Amino acid sequence: MCRHLAYLGPRVSLARVLLEPEHSLLRQSWAPADMRGGGTINADGFGIGWYHQGRAVRYRRPCPMWSDTGLAALADTTVACAFMAAIRSATVGMPVVETACAPFGDDTWLFSHNGRVTGWPGSLAGLAAGIPPVDLYTIDAPTDSALLWVLLRDRLRKGIPPGEALGSLTAEVLAAAPGSRLNLLLTDGTGVWATTAGHSLSILHRGGVVMLASEPHGRRGDWTAVPDGRLVAADMSMYTVEALA
Repeated sequence: MCRHLAYLGPRVSLARVLLEPEHSLLRQSWAPADMRGGGTINADGFGIGWYHQGRAVRYRRPCPMWSDTGLAALADTTVACAFMAAIRSATVGMPVVETACAPFGDDTWLFSHNGRVTGWPGSLAGLAAGIPPVDLYTIDAPTDSALLWVLLRDRLRKGIPPGEALGSLTAEVLAAAPGSRLNLLLTDGTGVWATTAGHSLSILHRGGVVMLASEPHGRRGDWTAVPDGRLVAADMSMYTVEALA
């Protein structure tokens, strides 16, 4: 299983959130606390996405987070009020390449998937049939996560609200591929949405800061675990948790 995190709040260096905490995403790359049978470490690449002049910027690498010698300097000097990061544990048979690493993105959107789709790619053939062919031809990588992003992006482009788009996609994928693990994470830099289906997610919401993460990176008392089968919608002022349809 992969790990991911989204942050909204006051401007802060990426390092302060992603590298410095006791159980940071960096540490989770080699010492995750809850993989639920989905591997032992997250060494198959990583990615970080943040915002510059209102548009998403991404830094993705196919190597373990701990081995990127340029990451510390980048994280120390990059300041943002919204960002997403992910570390990858590739499903057997899927490529370990930069373009397979989350976050996936388009304009203001950043997206990550923690989990796996059972029976991929055949199980998603029906859902993919309605996608414009050019979107399938230009998919980032031949992986379940990249295809989930294409499916979600199509809904967002049609004007479906992000929470509704994320929740309906999760429900339809679970119907087509029972047993899939679908912790999905989406942000546009002002709000963040997530689903829990088969894996862990926690939320920290206080003092104008909201973070959603696969694992708490600091004192667990500051975080609230999100139950399985939920859709989370949050911004810096409030958050809601409701059952997936």
